[in-house]
Amino acid sequence: MDHAHWTGAQIIDLMLLVVDVTKGIQTQTAECLVIGEITCDHMIVVLNKTDFVEPSKRENHISKVTKKLHLTLEATKFAGAPVVAVAAKPGGPDAPESEQSIDLHALVEVLSRHLFVPQRSGEGSFLYAVDHCFPIRGQGTVMTGTVLRGSVQVNDSVEIPFLKTTKKVKSMQMFHQPVQQASQGDRVGICVAQFDAKLVERCLVCAPGGLPSITAGIIQVYKIPYHKSPCTTGSKFHITIGHETVMAKTTFFGCEQPPLSANTFDVSRSYCFQEQMLESAGKLTKASSVAQPSSVESSVVSGSQTQYALLEFEKPVICAANSLVIGARLDIDAYIQYCVCLNTCRIAFHGVLLHSSEDLEYQKSFLPQLKVYKLKTKEGVVERIQDEKTVIGRGLFKRETKIQSFLGLTVKLSSGELGIIEGAFGTSGKFRVNIPDGLRMETQDQLKSSKKKGKTKEGETSESEHSSIKITMTFKRYVFDPEKKLVQ
Repeated sequence: MDHAHWTGAQIIDLMLLVVDVTKGIQTQTAECLVIGEITCDHMIVVLNKTDFVEPSKRENHISKVTKKLHLTLEATKFAGAPVVAVAAKPGGPDAPESEQSIDLHALVEVLSRHLFVPQRSGEGSFLYAVDHCFPIRGQGTVMTGTVLRGSVQVNDSVEIPFLKTTKKVKSMQMFHQPVQQASQGDRVGICVAQFDAKLVERCLVCAPGGLPSITAGIIQVYKIPYHKSPCTTGSKFHITIGHETVMAKTTFFGCEQPPLSANTFDVSRSYCFQEQMLESAGKLTKASSVAQPSSVESSVVSGSQTQYALLEFEKPVICAANSLVIGARLDIDAYIQYCVCLNTCRIAFHGVLLHSSEDLEYQKSFLPQLKVYKLKTKEGVVERIQDEKTVIGRGLFKRETKIQSFLGLTVKLSSGELGIIEGAFGTSGKFRVNIPDGLRMETQDQLKSSKKKGKTKEGETSESEHSSIKITMTFKRYVFDPEKKLVQ
C-alpha cells in the first residue's frame, strides 16, 4: 500500500477491506484498516479467494478467519462490521472467462443493506481533488476527480496551484452526462482551456486564491498504536497532506488544557516540549543530563493532554486549512533494525492541520511565535553563609557559564528559604544568593556547624557535605526564542 492509496482514501464514505482468506491479516491489511479508521466510518470486510481452500475444509476455515477478524475489529470503530466470503475470480486472473464467481450475490446483498446517502453541502470555497488528466483535441484538457468542498459551475474560473495558472471551466460531465454544476461529493470531469496534461498526475484545484503553499504547519496529532517505533522529536517522516507526500522534520509538544475550540491552535498559550509523542494515557517523563550531572532537563507531560506536532517541510506544500495529515515511515526497510519485528505498520500518526506559515523564512517569522518550552532544573549546594541574608553557593554553574543570564532568578534552599541569584563569586562558577526574608536561625546554625567540620579520614564523606543545604533552580527555556531567555 503506497501514499497514492492514502490520498485517495480521503474521498470515500464506505470502505471494502479485502482480505486473502488463505493468509488472513497481513501488514498491508493492517495499514488499510488504519487508513480506514482515519478517513471513514463505515466498512465491509470481504474474504476473497475462497476457491483456494479445499471444499471439505472451506466452511471451517472461513469461520476461523472470520472470528479472528471480528476480534481484531473489536478494538476499532468498525466493531461488528459484516464479513462476506467470496471468490471474485476462481482460478485466478488466468482462469477462463467461463469460470463463475462464488457468492458475489451475498456481497451485493450486504452492500445494498449498508449503502447510504451521505450529507453533502455546496457551501465553502471550491476544492477539487484531481486523480487523472488528459487532453481532448479541439476541446481542451479534462481533469477527473472528486469535489471535496463547495461547488463549481460552467464558466467559473478555477486555479491549478501546482501550475500557478487559472483556467475557465468550459464544460463538465458526470457519468458521461453533461452538467452545469457540481457540488461536494460529486465525481466529475471538468474540461478547461488547453494545458499540458502530462504535467499533472494528482493535484488539487480550487477557487482562485483558495489554496496556500505552506512551508511549516502545526497539527493536533494522534499516534497510531500499531506503529511500534517511538516517534521522537527531530525525526523525519513522510507526510501525506492533500495530494502530496513530502518529508518533514517533527517537533512534538503538548498542553494539558483543551483547545478553546475545535480545529484551532492558540499561539498565545505555552506548550510543553516533548522528546517523543505519547503512546497512551499515563505519564511520560523524559529526563537527560545536560552539561553536568547537577543540571537536569525534563519534559513531564500527562497522557491525557492534547498533543501537537510542528512539521517543517523540505519543500512547500499546497494544501487547505484543516487538511487531514498522515505521517509515515515509508523507508521502514532502511531502519528495520529499530523495529520490533518485520511486520511493522509504517503509518506512525495522523492529525489535522490547524496553523501554518507560507513564509520561506518561517524560522525567523513563524517559529518565534510558538511558546514551546523545556522545563529545566539545576541543583547546587550552599558552600557557606556570608551573613544572615546572603549565602555563597557552588555546583549550579560551570566555570565557563555566563551567570549574567541567570541574575534575578529565584532559587529554593532545601531548608525552605527562597533566594535570588545576585551574581558571580569569583571565577570558579560559585555564586552569591540573596535571601530577602533572611535565613532561619536553624538554617544559620546548620551552616555554621557544617563549616567547622571537615573530613576525618581520607576517602570518607565529610560532615559538611553530608549535612549541606541544596539549592534548586527551576526555569523554562523557550525552544524557538531567538534570544534564549530564561523564564520562571
